Amino acid sequence: MEPDISAIPSTPMAGADPHPPADEALLAMLAMEELETRLPGDRAGRAHANGHANGHANGHAAGNGYTNWHAHANGNGHAAARARVTPRWAAAREPVHPGIVGAIEPAPRIDDDPRRAVRRESLYLRAGKRCFDVVGASLALIVGAPVMLLAALAIRLESRGPVLYTSTRIGRKGRAFSFFKLRSMVDGADRHRHHLTHLNECDGPVFKMSNDPRVTRVGRFLRSTSIDELPQLFNVLRGEMSLVGPRPPIPEEVAHYLPWQMRRLDVRPGLTCLWQISGRSRIGFEEWMRLDLEYIRCQSAGMDFRILLRTIPAVLSREGAY
Repeated sequence: MEPDISAIPSTPMAGADPHPPADEALLAMLAMEELETRLPGDRAGRAHANGHANGHANGHAAGNGYTNWHAHANGNGHAAARARVTPRWAAAREPVHPGIVGAIEPAPRIDDDPRRAVRRESLYLRAGKRCFDVVGASLALIVGAPVMLLAALAIRLESRGPVLYTSTRIGRKGRAFSFFKLRSMVDGADRHRHHLTHLNECDGPVFKMSNDPRVTRVGRFLRSTSIDELPQLFNVLRGEMSLVGPRPPIPEEVAHYLPWQMRRLDVRPGLTCLWQISGRSRIGFEEWMRLDLEYIRCQSAGMDFRILLRTIPAVLSREGAY
């Protein structure tokens, strides 16, 4: 472990030689240069040097970033150096996600991987992905509008209640939003969920049943074909979701997340992702979370396009859809 640089006094200690040898001043300056080489790229420096005819020289350096340096030296052999180092993780620490009651604070995020920085600053992630979402969702709504109208008519004829089902979901950075689906269960199905928890077929905080008695006949068809998900295209246009991204969880699920699982809230939730094309409900919760984090780590325009293409046969096969 390197010594605590901030402990080096900026003025001579009481009882110390007020005029130390010139070699000590040179050694102090060399030590400071060595420390600067150990922290490349973490500061932007500026230096000012002023010479005086009386033989005194003063040097001052200051840096902005994670490290600040101050050094003074004069021709009489006086030298003093001090530094303040702010850990990288302290600057990168993320706040608790708002909108979640009892949410777990995520672990400090480590951004030492330069490849992650390049991905975060890529043109696609900064602007291209959003443009792709708007164009893609608009076209999908035009094509899917007749299908949604027929589905809405079938829902209305089979059971009482609203055509659209709205629930609260957690999006990017823990923000809650209204999530839209075509209703596939009887009206008020959420009130009966606690009676069925012992029949849950998924591990983790997620609740899923292959033969949920609350699902209607029309709803079962809508779920198996993913037609009930089409209204989420409006969520995409509103900027709450993306075409590709982790599926949006409900607040009760997020309340049970471990710190590393909270990182799936770093991006906008999506209509489809790696989980969707890898078996959906047949995949365990831990593997589901791992696939979402893998997508976040490697997301790109090419990856999004491949996932969308593979979603079509995954939906048609109806594998794991219930």
